[in-house]
Amino acid sequence: MRHQKHKNKLAVNPSHRKSLVRNLSIELIDHGKIKTTHAKSKAVKPYVEKLVTLAKVDTVANRRLAYKKLDNMDAVRKLFADVAPKFKTRPGGYTRITKIPDGRVGDNAPMSYISFVE
Repeated sequence: MRHQKHKNKLAVNPSHRKSLVRNLSIELIDHGKIKTTHAKSKAVKPYVEKLVTLAKVDTVANRRLAYKKLDNMDAVRKLFADVAPKFKTRPGGYTRITKIPDGRVGDNAPMSYISFVE
């Protein structure tokens, strides 16, 4: 049975979904806060949370694993140098999703902010 096997499909094929989540994660690491649709922010959250947990221990192996996930060395450097040290003592819950009351202008899609917890 397929119980609890749900994954955010985002109505795109798997390769597009992978690159979409990767690019949104890189933008979140670079800017600290991004505005996107609510479904996309829910898809990005576990991806980024696992990366921050990985980056809390700064080793060469962990940097290589993070680079394998992000494929962007600047984002990996910022993740290990700036983002992860803020969460050394925090056991989890590094990101926050905040819903925006108004939908997107074109199609009224529900929008939200995803940001790191301060």
